Amino acid sequence: MKLLVFSLFSSLLAFGQMPETDIWLFKIEKKEGKYLYTNPLNITHRAGYDNQPTFNFDGKSILYVLIDSTKQADVYQYSISKKTSINLTKSQVSEYSPTIIPSGLGFSSVVVEKDSSQRVWQFNMDGTFKAIVHEGTDSIGYHTWLNADSLMYYKLTEPHSLRVLDLKTNNDVWICNHPTRAFKKIGNSSRFIYGIKDSLSTQFRIYNPALRESSLYASYPSLNEDFIWHNELGLIKSEGSDLMGYNEQTKTWDVLFSFSSLGIKKITRFVFDNKTKQLAIVSNL
Repeated sequence: MKLLVFSLFSSLLAFGQMPETDIWLFKIEKKEGKYLYTNPLNITHRAGYDNQPTFNFDGKSILYVLIDSTKQADVYQYSISKKTSINLTKSQVSEYSPTIIPSGLGFSSVVVEKDSSQRVWQFNMDGTFKAIVHEGTDSIGYHTWLNADSLMYYKLTEPHSLRVLDLKTNNDVWICNHPTRAFKKIGNSSRFIYGIKDSLSTQFRIYNPALRESSLYASYPSLNEDFIWHNELGLIKSEGSDLMGYNEQTKTWDVLFSFSSLGIKKITRFVFDNKTKQLAIVSNL
C-alpha cells in the first residue's frame, strides 16, 4: 500500500511541483429567486498552495490547508471578521482535507504519517490532537462523515475505490471503483452522491444504504472531480471558471455563477456555508 500512498501525494509533497492555488471568499445574496455573489476577496493572496477550504458550522471562520516552503501541510483557520489566519496544527506530519465532525466540536483530517501511512485523525477545534478515528484503516485519500459512526472514504487500492466504514461494527462496505475525490451526503437523509470516472466523462450516482442500491442521477462530459450537494440547488459542479447546477426537470446543466471576470480560470474546490450566505472557492493559478 505504501507505493499507492506515495503515488497520490508525491506531487503534493514536492513543493516545487505544487499547483499555485488561492482561496476566494464571496458573500451570497438571493434576489428574485436567484443567488448572486458579491464582495469578492482573495483571502490567501500569496505564492504557494492554499486549498481544501471548509466553513465552521457557525460560518465565522474557514479551515484550509496551507503548504509553504518547508513542504509541511498544516491546517489553518481564517477568521472572516478579522481577515487573519492562524496555524492550528503546527505538527510534524502533514494534514489534508479538514472536515468538521458531525458534532461540530472538532475536525478530522487525512494525515500522512511519518511512515507514509494515511489515516484519518480527529482534532479539537484549537488544533490539538484528539484521536485516530480508526486505527486499522490506512491508505485513505479523502473522506467525509455520513453520521457520527459512519465514515465514507476514498481508499488507495488498485484501482482506487470508494468505501463506507461503520466505526462501531468495523464493517467496511465497497461502493465503487474509479471514484471522484468528491462524494457528499444528501441533506439529512442516509443517501449520498458520488462520481465515477471513465476515460471521457463522469457519472454522478446516488446510493441508498437502506436498499443497498445505486442509481444514475446525472452525467457530464468532463473528468473534473469537484462537486457538492446543496440542499436547495441540488447537484453543483465546477467547470473551468463556472459553477454549474443540474436541473432535474430538464436534465440539463445551467451556469449558476461565473467567475471569469475576476481572472479565475479553473475552480478546483468550492463550498458554501450552512446558510448559503458565503461561498469559498479555490482558484488554480
